[in-house]
Amino acid sequence: MARDLAAAQHFYAGVLGWEFRAGGLGDAFSVALHEGVPVAGIGALAERLDMPVAWTPYFAVADADVTAARICERGATMAVGPLAFGTGRAGLAADPAGAVFGFWEGTVVPDWSVGHGSAPVRLELHTREAFDAAVFYGEVLGWAGEGPGCCVASYEHDRVVLRHGHATVARISGGTGDEAPDPGIRPRWHVHFPVPDLEGAVAATKRLGGGAVAPVGTSTTSRWVDLADPDGARFTVVAPQDTFS
Repeated sequence: MARDLAAAQHFYAGVLGWEFRAGGLGDAFSVALHEGVPVAGIGALAERLDMPVAWTPYFAVADADVTAARICERGATMAVGPLAFGTGRAGLAADPAGAVFGFWEGTVVPDWSVGHGSAPVRLELHTREAFDAAVFYGEVLGWAGEGPGCCVASYEHDRVVLRHGHATVARISGGTGDEAPDPGIRPRWHVHFPVPDLEGAVAATKRLGGGAVAPVGTSTTSRWVDLADPDGARFTVVAPQDTFS
């Protein structure tokens, strides 16, 4: 959600190479495309809403009403909906620790999911207690299912990793099992977008009024950096390790 839709489109077109088309929900919403494939949506915040500009993940569910009931039963907060929205129904909620997320019942883009192609590389939840969060999302979103296409969660080191097949869909990180929850962590979901050139994405971010908010991180396969757009919405860009020279 952005305060100025046109300005947000200009920024993300320059940083991530996105193009935009109308999303069928009026002038206040657009769909971002990368190489013709939908990767995200950007909507304009209503002036009366005092909300921070932020990226929010929406998880596909079979029944929005059942999901909303599960959320409330587990001590979390339903903020909006479920409401009819385009070709489906959507809801917005906050988990028990305060991290905001959405859910969607309806049509999804065929053959498109996190961790594949132009889609976001992964989602990451920064929270105070990873295990408790994993239990909540597993029960609410059915991550513990055993049917075809279900995700599998595992506890690895100090984080919970959610995989769909061989792709890592989400990570939930917090304190380790032997540590008390960190009161300094502000729980939130964080989205990681793929880029071919990390330095180019950072340079474009700064040129267009955003900035880097953390040092570059590295692994054996990738490099990444946390960025913020001009309105303060944070996101991460990830590039293959072999792009570094």
